[in-house]
Amino acid sequence: MGRLICLSNRLPLGPTPSGGLVVALADALAERGGVWIGSSGELSETPETRFTEIEGGPFRRLAFDLSPEEQASYYHGYSNSVLWPLFHGRTDLLDIRGEYLTGYKEVNRRLAKMLLEVLEPDDRIWVHDFHLLPLAHDLRVLGAENRMGFFLHTPFPTPLALQALPNGPELCTWLAHYELVGLQAERDVRNCMDAMVQIGGATELAGGFIHLAPRQVRIAAFPVAIDAAEFRTLAEEQVTQLPEGLVKPNRRLMIGVDRLDYTKGVPQRFRAFGEFLDRHEEWHRHVSLIQISPPTREGVTAYDDIRQETEHLSGQINGTFADITWAPIRFINRPVPREVLAGLYRAADIALVTPLMDGMNLVAKEFVAAQDPDDPGVLILSQFAGASEQLVDALTVNPHDPEQMATAMMTALAMPLSERRRRHAGMMQLLLKKDVHWWSKGFLTALG
Repeated sequence: MGRLICLSNRLPLGPTPSGGLVVALADALAERGGVWIGSSGELSETPETRFTEIEGGPFRRLAFDLSPEEQASYYHGYSNSVLWPLFHGRTDLLDIRGEYLTGYKEVNRRLAKMLLEVLEPDDRIWVHDFHLLPLAHDLRVLGAENRMGFFLHTPFPTPLALQALPNGPELCTWLAHYELVGLQAERDVRNCMDAMVQIGGATELAGGFIHLAPRQVRIAAFPVAIDAAEFRTLAEEQVTQLPEGLVKPNRRLMIGVDRLDYTKGVPQRFRAFGEFLDRHEEWHRHVSLIQISPPTREGVTAYDDIRQETEHLSGQINGTFADITWAPIRFINRPVPREVLAGLYRAADIALVTPLMDGMNLVAKEFVAAQDPDDPGVLILSQFAGASEQLVDALTVNPHDPEQMATAMMTALAMPLSERRRRHAGMMQLLLKKDVHWWSKGFLTALG
């Protein structure tokens, strides 16, 4: 059995790298003598043509640098100003420029040449996310015959949305050079297969296969997961470490945790909470919302706009409803450590996971895993999150409908203990069975 070569835009750094993807792949990398390749996060005027070894850590790591020009075109440009909004259904935010696509292709070609230098014939290659879509194609051009798999952590766009991309047929060709394309949800599989046929000119075969001459690729759903047992233990430990007074006996706590991104639906969530407070004066001073939204991609207009809108709404709602002993919304615009989040999830009565579009959304799964099974909280989940296909016992909502969301908040607050236990037990059973190790093993088995 050959090595596992894992590639992602960013390399997990530090002596003990953490994160869901690291947990998922660490065992496989250790077992097979694998290598993780990704960007160091550093900029260099003259990037090296060979990878740099990062010492220490549980598995071998190789890093590459980007030039400032590559950072502008490949990362901020094509990846985050074209593919990110496209894959999340926001074609109105596309910033299509020829130099972005040129830079994106050049970085992927350079990585393919660098990878070829360290590649062995029986290595298996697992490429992660939209930054590296062309990598298999570029490796095939250089003569590589290894089995290659690709996993997309975002949603896949509809064929109609993909028509907004000038090189949509080329994107389909990139995907066809993998043996396996893994997606988060069945809806994404259907979108991808339809796009490959309608835009790429491919033929759909039986068993989830697509033929785009001269290659054949399998497209399937592999919903990304968490280590539910580990997160449950962390939450049990951390809830006792929360600041005194954060959780009050006569006050229910709602929580939202999202990067401050226009896909996450935070303004819509705030408006729905304002609608709830307007309808239910009896809940004033008895319920509050903590919204944790670390900044992301600062300096990009769309992200600056969403920060200003969110700050304005939280201020407006607090100004309307707060009194000297209670503020309805606590808006935290900075990162919070994972262990603190685990404790907050455990303490919260309701989680609001209401993105406008999301590949999976692991906050939903972490909240469920963190709950006390004897007195669990309620998950309110967007129908547009990939997690909604699995977590069918959540209260599913349309995040564009503030009245429906406000009704779901009232339903969650009034839900009997027996129903909360039933819903939580069903979701927790699934999370323990289909955990992060199940996810990585399933993909690698399918890759062969």
